[in-house]
Amino acid sequence: MLKKLFTFFVLFVISGSFLSQKTKVYGTITDSTFGEPLPGVIVKFKGTKMGTSSDVDGNYLLETYYASDTLEVSYPTFETQLFAIQKDRSQQLDIVMKEEVEGLPVITVVPGERENPAHPIMRRVIANKKVNNREKLESYEYELYNKLELDLNNIDSNFTNKRWFRKFDFIFDNIDSSERKPYLPVFLSESLSDYYFQRDPKKNKEIIKATRVSGVENESVSQFTGDMYQQVNIYDNQVPVFGKNFVSPVANNGFAYYKYYLLDSIEVDGYWCYHLTFVPKRKGELTFHGDLFIHDTTYAVRRVEGTIAEDANINFIKELKVTQEFSQVEEEVWMLTRDELWIDFNIVDGELGFYGRKFATYDNFVINKKRPPEFYSGPDHILVMKDAAEKSDSFWVENRHDTLTKNQRGIFEMIDTLGNVPIVRSYVDVITTLIGGWKILGPIELGPYSSLYSYNEVEGNRFSLGVRTSNAFSKMVELSTYGAYGLKDQEWKYGFGTRFFITKEPRRMFNISYMNDIEQIGLSQNAFRNNNVLTSFLRRNPLNKLSKIELAKLSYTREWFEGFSSTVVLRRTQFSPLGIMPEFQFINQPFVENGNSITSSEIVVRSRWAHKEQYLAGEFDRISLGTKKPIITAQYTYGMKGVLGSDYEYHKAIIGWQHKVALGILGNFKYRWEVGKIWGSVPYPLLEIHVGNETWTYNTYAYNMMNIAEFVSDEYISAAVEHHFDGLFFNKIPLLRKLKWREVATWKAIYGRLNERNKNEMELPYFTSSLSSKPYSEASIGIENIFQVFRVEALWRLAYWDNEFEGVDVYRFGLRCKFQVEF
Repeated sequence: MLKKLFTFFVLFVISGSFLSQKTKVYGTITDSTFGEPLPGVIVKFKGTKMGTSSDVDGNYLLETYYASDTLEVSYPTFETQLFAIQKDRSQQLDIVMKEEVEGLPVITVVPGERENPAHPIMRRVIANKKVNNREKLESYEYELYNKLELDLNNIDSNFTNKRWFRKFDFIFDNIDSSERKPYLPVFLSESLSDYYFQRDPKKNKEIIKATRVSGVENESVSQFTGDMYQQVNIYDNQVPVFGKNFVSPVANNGFAYYKYYLLDSIEVDGYWCYHLTFVPKRKGELTFHGDLFIHDTTYAVRRVEGTIAEDANINFIKELKVTQEFSQVEEEVWMLTRDELWIDFNIVDGELGFYGRKFATYDNFVINKKRPPEFYSGPDHILVMKDAAEKSDSFWVENRHDTLTKNQRGIFEMIDTLGNVPIVRSYVDVITTLIGGWKILGPIELGPYSSLYSYNEVEGNRFSLGVRTSNAFSKMVELSTYGAYGLKDQEWKYGFGTRFFITKEPRRMFNISYMNDIEQIGLSQNAFRNNNVLTSFLRRNPLNKLSKIELAKLSYTREWFEGFSSTVVLRRTQFSPLGIMPEFQFINQPFVENGNSITSSEIVVRSRWAHKEQYLAGEFDRISLGTKKPIITAQYTYGMKGVLGSDYEYHKAIIGWQHKVALGILGNFKYRWEVGKIWGSVPYPLLEIHVGNETWTYNTYAYNMMNIAEFVSDEYISAAVEHHFDGLFFNKIPLLRKLKWREVATWKAIYGRLNERNKNEMELPYFTSSLSSKPYSEASIGIENIFQVFRVEALWRLAYWDNEFEGVDVYRFGLRCKFQVEF
C-alpha cells in the first residue's frame, strides 16, 4: 500500500511539473518521388494560427504554447496531410509529401444550424487559458504602481450646510461633481513596489519601495497598499469580491452562467481582437455583465470590462466595475498591465455612501529569470522598506506611473488639517469607541463598555471598569487593570497585566497577567464571557455554573515566519466551585489539605500554522482576514505537580484542523476537526469540558443544543461542517431573490471517553457525564442575511435526549439567532 501511495505521489509531482510546457515539433520535409527537400511547405497546428514554413533545406521548427493535438502540412500540388502530435512535448517528425492524384471527387460540406459565432471563440479562450495565464511562467517580476482612494458620495446641500461643518467648510472645495453622485475624496494611498513570482517551488515576494497613506501611520495598512493582498486573476474560475466568489466570464464552466455574443472585430492598441459581450443567464447569481476583447491569434484576453449584475446576492454594494488590460510583453507571454476597480458602497439608499477605487499599473517586466532560493527566504513575503513612507514629492512625480488629479493632490493636506479639527476628532473618537469598545482619553483608555454591567446568580448585579494605556502612551508596551463588584456577594474582583513587544518584525511579545475573578469553565474561546451584558439578557438558563478562578500567567509569543507562530505559557490556576457547582468530592482522598479548591501549574506550548493568512493589525492586536489554506493548530500541556502548590501531574495534547473551501456558485464549505487526549489522573475541572451553549445566540464553535459542562472526556475526537449556499436556491424564487436571503446548513459531532482512573478521581457534578456510550451530534438548517444582519438557525439534537437532571432541561429542537454582518 505504501509503495502504491509513494508511486502515486511521485507521478503526481512529476505530472504537475509539466504544466503548460511548450509544444515543439521539428524535422525535415521531402517529396515522395525524388526524396528532395521541399522548401516553403506550410506547417501549422490545425485550428490555430500558429504555423511556420520549411527552409531551403526542407527543415522546419514549430514551437509554441498554443498547440493543438494535430499538425497540418500543406503545399501546392501536394496532398494536405494531418499528423497526431503530443502536446507539451518536444518531438521530431520527418514528413514525406505525396503529390495530388487528379480526378478525386470534391466533397462539399453543408453546414447545419448556424452556431453562435461567439461560442467557438470562447471555447478557444478557455482551451488556451493555461498558456495565456501568467501562472504558466517559471518566474516573472514587475514594478507595480498602486493607488487606492475612498470618496464620500451622495454629498448634497443638506449635508454641506450642517452646523457641524461650518468651521471647516474648506473641505468642500474638493467636491467632484463629474459623476452622477457628487463625491468628496477622504482617503488616498499610493505605493510603488517590486513583485516577484516563482512557480516551482511556488514562491512570491513583494518589496514596497515607497508608500504614503493619508491619515494612517501603520505599517500593516501600508502592506495592503501593495499587490499581494489585492490580486485578481481573470483566468481563475472564480473572482473573489469581498468574500463572495463571482463566476469569471472566462471560467471553464462559463457557458453554464453566461450568454456570449460576438459584436465586432476591432484593433485595440495594435492588437486585432474579437469584441464580445457577455450577460448572465439567470438573475440573482454572482456573475458579471460586460465586454471581452480577445486577441485573434493567441485567444488571450486583451481587455475585460465587467460590472456585477444588479441583482447579485451581495450586500452594501450598489455597483462594482472591474477593468483589466493585458499586453504581450514577450512572444507568447501576456501580462496584466492595467487594473482598475470601482465600487459604490451604500448601506441606506439615498444616504451617504462611499466610492472605493483602485488603480494599478504594471511595468518593467522580467520573464523567466529565476532568483536564487535565498532571495525568497525569510519570515515575510511582504517587506516594507524602512524609508518607504519618507519619499519626497519629487520622488513621486518622477516615479509614479500615473498623475494625481487636482482633488487627489489636495487629499493629503486636507486629511492632516481635518485631524486637528475638534469636532472631527470627537466624531472619530465616537466611532473608535463603538468599534473597539474602549474610550480613549489621551494616554489611557476606559472600558470595555460591553462589560460595564452584567448579571449572574452569584454576584447579582455586577459592575466593572477597566483601564489600559493607549497608543499615545506607548506602541510597544501596554499596561492594564480592571475591577468589578457584585451587589449580591459584595466582593471585589480584579485583575492586572502588561504585554510588551521585544520586536514587531518578527512579532515577539511577552504577556504577564493576574486575575482573581468569577468565570464559567467550559466556555468557547469565541463565546461572550459571562461578564458581558449580552450574556445577561440572552440566556436560556440562569448563569449559575460558576467557579472562582485565581490565575497567574506568563506567556511569550513568536511568529517564526509569515503564518506560523508559537506560544509558550506558564500558568498557575486555582479553582473553587460557586453557584450550583457542587463542592469538590475527592473519591480516593477523604482529607484534602487545600480544602474546597484545586490548584494546577502548567506549561503550555502551542503552535499555529495558517499559510498566507491575511491580517489587519493594530499596534497590539491583529484581526485575521482569513486564508484559503487550512489552519493547523497543535498544543501540548504538562501539569507540574508540586510546583507552586500544584496538586496534579498530567500531559495533554490537542491537534486541530480547519479549512474554508470556496465552491464558486455553490457557496463555500467550512469544516474542522480536533483530537485530544489526557494522560494522568485529574479532576473534572482539568478534563476536556466540551463546549455547550446556554444562550439564545448561535455560536459557531460550540454545541448549541448542549448544556454547559454537560459532557467531559479525557480523550475525544470532534468534527463539524458548515455549508453556506449564498442563495443558491432562494435566488431561483423571485420574492426571496429580492430579500437576498441565503441558506446555511451545519452538522457537528463529538465522541469521547473517560477512563476509570479519572472517573474515580473526583465525583462529577450531577448534571455532568461522559460520552462513552455513543457520539453526541446536532444538525441545523438556517437562513442568513435577514435584513442583511441576522442569521436564524433551526437546530436538532440527535443524541442523548434523556440526559436531563433536576433544574437542567434537554431539548430536541431549538431556535438560535446571530448578529452577523457580511457582504
